[in-house]
Amino acid sequence: MQTITVNELKAKIDAGEQVNLVDVREPHENAEFNIGGILLPLGKVQTMQVDEIEDLKDAEVYIYCRSGNRSGQACLILETMGFSNVVNVTGGMLAWQEQIGR
Repeated sequence: MQTITVNELKAKIDAGEQVNLVDVREPHENAEFNIGGILLPLGKVQTMQVDEIEDLKDAEVYIYCRSGNRSGQACLILETMGFSNVVNVTGGMLAWQEQIGR
């Protein structure tokens, strides 16, 4: 599993790069603050209900959560399901809000 910092990810977004973002937090967390990713709670990933992102199996996909823990778990599960290029956003949205803001 690869990792990326929130600052590196923000630089890619600011540069206009195509980034595939997946938020594995719960809906209420996503409603409070999000950076535009597809909402796919970790529970769905754990039960392999990933139809929303099935077409991204061969694409680079940035997985984020609140702190980087759930997204790390999601990355490992997605790799076993054949996703070849998942990237864990270290520090998650806590780091994003602390270092970048809203």
